[in-house]
Amino acid sequence: MVQSDQLPEAVPYEPHVGESRPYMRDIILGVNDGLVSIFLLVAGVVGGGLGRDDILLATIAGAIAGAISMAAGEYLATRSQEEVFDREIALEQTHIAHHRNAEVDQLYAMFLDMGVADEDLEAVVSAFSKDDEVLLNSMKVLEFGIIDAERRSPYTAMWLSGLLFLAGSLPSVLPFLFTDSTSLGLTLAAILTATGLFAVGAVKTIVTNTNPVKSGLENLVIAGIGGVLAFFIGRLVDGVIV
Repeated sequence: MVQSDQLPEAVPYEPHVGESRPYMRDIILGVNDGLVSIFLLVAGVVGGGLGRDDILLATIAGAIAGAISMAAGEYLATRSQEEVFDREIALEQTHIAHHRNAEVDQLYAMFLDMGVADEDLEAVVSAFSKDDEVLLNSMKVLEFGIIDAERRSPYTAMWLSGLLFLAGSLPSVLPFLFTDSTSLGLTLAAILTATGLFAVGAVKTIVTNTNPVKSGLENLVIAGIGGVLAFFIGRLVDGVIV
């Protein structure tokens, strides 16, 4: 008999992410895009020599326009993808109704590719094709990779990405509400944006279970490079125009 102190340590049960999983892309993309793109706008216009009021107007307009664009783009992209899925499912229903044997043959081929063979293959295919609904659900997952729990609402994707873009723009907009100094405003925007980027990268690891420091620094470095480029491009354009 195995002694109790020799038993392997039990791995605690860890629940899945849940219903928010299909929208992680919208969450990360929305807030990251707001943080990065509006800070790049600020860096560019400050580098271009604009005054505080012009910078504030540009950033607020950019934040609103960016949020609308992000929301509209996510709605259209998600709706288009879901329409493609619906079309494939409808076509598969037609195939099952009129070419059922061909669909069952596809099941045989797919399970063979997975390593199922002989008596197990017959049993598995028989179970997965026992009626039209089961066969359709099987083909949705195996042939097209369509999982109902992973499908996305265009409306949820739209408001998530739009609102989070606005939230991400705040670190670049707020400093210019409280200071007339463009250099101080840019410095504060850089600090707040850097903090936000690192936080987003780190918080993301709660779901991805990766290194929070590495993820935060990755976000930070990418945006930092973009900010430096935008600032000097603004200076260059200002020099050329003036």
